[in-house]
Amino acid sequence: MSSALPPDSAAPSASRWTAGDPAQGAFATTLAPPDGREWILPVFLFLATLLSTTFAGLFYVYGDVGFVRIALAVAVHPMILLQGTPFSITLVAILLAHEMGHYLACRHYGIRCTPPFFIPLPISYAGTFGAFIRIKSHFQNRRALFDVGVAGPLAGFAFVIPALVVGIGFSSLIPKGSISGAWAFGEPLLFRWIGKAVLGYSPETQDMLAHPIAMAAWFGMLATSLNLLPIWQLDGGHITYAILGRERQKRVSVIAAIALMLISFIGWPIPSYLLFACLLFFIGMRSRFYHPPTMFEDERIGAVRLILGIVALLILIVSFTPVPISLS
Repeated sequence: MSSALPPDSAAPSASRWTAGDPAQGAFATTLAPPDGREWILPVFLFLATLLSTTFAGLFYVYGDVGFVRIALAVAVHPMILLQGTPFSITLVAILLAHEMGHYLACRHYGIRCTPPFFIPLPISYAGTFGAFIRIKSHFQNRRALFDVGVAGPLAGFAFVIPALVVGIGFSSLIPKGSISGAWAFGEPLLFRWIGKAVLGYSPETQDMLAHPIAMAAWFGMLATSLNLLPIWQLDGGHITYAILGRERQKRVSVIAAIALMLISFIGWPIPSYLLFACLLFFIGMRSRFYHPPTMFEDERIGAVRLILGIVALLILIVSFTPVPISLS
């Protein structure tokens, strides 16, 4: 997930810009080498997230026995934590690939940005609230905006697919309805397709006891699909702006944000997306629902990027689930 913000005037010497031909969007840029100090907090948050996701991974090893019992077991036998690493390493690798896609695309275009910031979320089923980078200079043109926006989801999704195949391969199937009173996770189209291909999974008659690696891939798909929503400064918002332009992207963003709010009520009494949708709507209100403009708006993105935009839309469709969590 990337966050495009106004240029940071407190650090004007971080990059030097030499404009080339604006019609071609050509720029010669020299970025200052990364300051080691700016990596201190990101590394700390990364390690904290690795720990919190490892603890969360124990939930998918021992089942719904309660976080307190798991915490007590870890306090007595700390090595139990190692059993949570398949979930943790898989999920963190997907998120890291996503953010490094953004980061490297920014470096390619000479766009100033922070290292990836992970958000640990202790005592939760995921162990993290995701990750983000903060973009600290303007996008030169729509091509740069598109490439930075699409690089993250494509990189993360490249890790999701093998994780799904491996994780589902280690999963098991049981007759549908064998377990009641437990948390049930919605199944995106891709999850069902790979489940059918690998295990012969039939959702109409079977339930899947997903392996921790499969659950990590599930959370990776959830993060990917939410980031690809065509809303303001989400990755999907960058992509939509680059393809459709400012005014049409604004209309698409408003419609998508309202639609996400309405979809949330499908899972009532657990409106999973409602808080996220309201937060996006509030952020959009601050900018009158407009995406920040690029420096040169007239440059076209080209046919190849249009195809990649369609690929991103397909990834959103196969990764999104209207009801991510429910009580069976």
